[in-house]
Amino acid sequence: MSSVMAHVLSAPSLVVYAVVGFLVFAEDALFIGFVLPGETAAILGGVAAARHHVNLGIVLAIVIAAAIVGDSVGYEVGRHFGARVLDIRMLRKHRHRLSDAQSLLARRGGWAVFIGRFTAFFRAVMPALAGTAQMPYPRFLAFNAVGGVVWGTGAVLVGYLAGDSYQRIEKAVGRGGAAAFAAIVLVALAVWWFRRRRAEAALEAQSDEPVAP
Repeated sequence: MSSVMAHVLSAPSLVVYAVVGFLVFAEDALFIGFVLPGETAAILGGVAAARHHVNLGIVLAIVIAAAIVGDSVGYEVGRHFGARVLDIRMLRKHRHRLSDAQSLLARRGGWAVFIGRFTAFFRAVMPALAGTAQMPYPRFLAFNAVGGVVWGTGAVLVGYLAGDSYQRIEKAVGRGGAAAFAAIVLVALAVWWFRRRRAEAALEAQSDEPVAP
């Protein structure tokens, strides 16, 4: 575990709540997902809850609320600033992926907002793109809220179950057994990450299909 994560996990509970909430919120509202995905913060919050450092219910509520509010702010940024927001320096080297996201939004509408929640790049830009495309806010909010609940709950519980399992194994068979378990988890996460990247590539390939008239 990195020293940054160790510091967060050892910080006072209010600090953990604040850091997790801010990172999840800022991922979509301020595009910092390119630097530190909010998913990492949500999983970290789940790990802290498994260690009984913070309350699981509060972490879930904060992550879900931050995801929904952050997306709404990103939507408003896109709606008010239009295409200018897509020309910021951070996004210039991602023109092709932006085009993929815009194509997906044109084809899928509100469902693109929901689907985008589960892909790191799309999660960071889809709210602003929806605002730029002038998608009606009630429609955006409906798909945004459902996506925020499903994604937020899943990410936090992944961290919670992983952290809780580690503690149980360490108590039962000692640190050696827990270390072996951690190694297995890391391999499983690597396989999951690889498969997810393939799924993201397939999703982006779908977005390249022509829009139906």
